[in-house]
Amino acid sequence: MEYTGERINRRETKRRSEGPLHYMFTLDSYWTLDGTVGGSGAEYINHCCEPNVYAWVTQGHILYMGKRPIAKDEELTIDYHFAKNVEKVICKCGAKTCRGTINLK
Repeated sequence: MEYTGERINRRETKRRSEGPLHYMFTLDSYWTLDGTVGGSGAEYINHCCEPNVYAWVTQGHILYMGKRPIAKDEELTIDYHFAKNVEKVICKCGAKTCRGTINLK
């Protein structure tokens, strides 16, 4: 599945991130994709410390790929890898290896 959305620069990313609802994925050091505008549905994939999906960034695109075969009706999950130097977000994913935070340690 491709993560799609409006391509926005760093200044606009900062402005939008201060709003109440945002689904953004950093593409590179300058661009971010805002899934709230033109998203494919990939923006709704939840975080888990033991995900079944990983992100592959290639040629300006973000592709979500299965880490293993995924069962019918199984929830798709990805590790958000929030930076350790930003506001901490509590994680309650229930995975055996749960970090307790969505942020990297």
